[in-house]
Amino acid sequence: MFELKTVALFVITALAEIIGCYLPYLWLNQNKSPLLLIPAAISLALFAWLLTLHPSAAGRVYAAYGGVYIFVAIFWLWVVDDIIPSNWDFLGASVALLGMAIIMFAPRST
Repeated sequence: MFELKTVALFVITALAEIIGCYLPYLWLNQNKSPLLLIPAAISLALFAWLLTLHPSAAGRVYAAYGGVYIFVAIFWLWVVDDIIPSNWDFLGASVALLGMAIIMFAPRST
């Protein structure tokens, strides 16, 4: 159960970061409303707070989070940008998730 909660928290954290970065992108590159910066700032603040909820050393959390971020970003590419990821994208995301699992769930003495 710990593993499922950890991965779910990483996914929510990644979504908060991606949304927080995507909204300014829409404003800057697609001439959307600058009011998008308000929810972007809230989303990035949520992202930072969510990172503090992980029950491990900060460096380990950041390293493992990167693997989940890669996976969620590839999923975002597919769902939001409507670009079907390549087999290489899926392979890379899978390797990143494997790295996250090794970092977060390997047996530790401390």
